[in-house]
Amino acid sequence: MNLRGIVAVSGKPGLFKLIGQNKTGFILESLDGLKTKAIVNMANAKLASLEDITIFGEDDDLKLIDIFERMKKITAIPDTKADGHALKTFFKEAAPKHDDERVYSSDIKKIINWFSIIKGLPIFNEKAPEPLDPEAPAVKEVAKKAEAKPVEAKKPSKAVATTKRTSSKAK
Repeated sequence: MNLRGIVAVSGKPGLFKLIGQNKTGFILESLDGLKTKAIVNMANAKLASLEDITIFGEDDDLKLIDIFERMKKITAIPDTKADGHALKTFFKEAAPKHDDERVYSSDIKKIINWFSIIKGLPIFNEKAPEPLDPEAPAVKEVAKKAEAKPVEAKKPSKAVATTKRTSSKAK
């Protein structure tokens, strides 16, 4: 599953694909059938990449992508309008090592909703891109270029204001 570039936006329902950036924010395209484009201001909204989202676990945090992979194998996914007990029972199967006390029914509903959105998309069956190897020659070359010498700030010049003094004594 390839979740790179798929984001959730605070205050907006659904999921979006990040397609660009401008001076004030990000350009997003909705993943629903309408494919509406929106510009989200960085100052007003928070973006969360599905690739980076984790769920509280008993020992370690669980990656959302791993939970989605387990959900692929489950045939009976409950409706988001199901009662809290049914949702928690389902989620114990999808994420058996999640922390029951810190993962709420609203979180489970959101995960089920996101899963239902992406399961019909081509990214659902795509292989996730491999992370870059920091030891690869191309990556080392880019890192060297990024390590530019710091630019020294010029000291402000001391501009001395000189005024011509005229004598008030008239000769």
